[in-house]
Amino acid sequence: MESTITKHERNLSALIHASTFSRFLIPFGNFIIPLVLWTANKNENSFVDYNGKQALNFQISLLIYSVVLGVISIPFFVGFFPDIFDFGFFGFDKLNNYNNFSINFDPDNFRFGSWLIPLSLAGLAHAALFIINVVYTLLATIRTNEGQYFEYPLTIKFIK
Repeated sequence: MESTITKHERNLSALIHASTFSRFLIPFGNFIIPLVLWTANKNENSFVDYNGKQALNFQISLLIYSVVLGVISIPFFVGFFPDIFDFGFFGFDKLNNYNNFSINFDPDNFRFGSWLIPLSLAGLAHAALFIINVVYTLLATIRTNEGQYFEYPLTIKFIK
């Protein structure tokens, strides 16, 4: 199976996987550049077609996981900061009295440990998604350049 894959197909497939790192330079570059490379070459080469689908499905899946994780962490942020959106919490309710203006921060009302744990868990989960993205994209680029078929973990098959 590896002998039928040309060097051009391997290089192009590896480029599709590696182009997902363009997200660090271009907003949504991890979708745009692989999509352009894949659509331009999917009809000519089945190996490129397979790898383009894999790369795009993985990036879309990670985006969905990240959005879901962010949506899940919003209630923790808002729920554990009940008074932070009240201007009286920091003493801003007395802004019309300029001569006696003082910022009063009451540490008894600030529940530090109760909101730190859920948000730190959400941050660790986002960091894990980032590490998974970098590691598996590098593995896919290397294995594809060697002519192997690579399948990402945690991938939802949107493009079949």
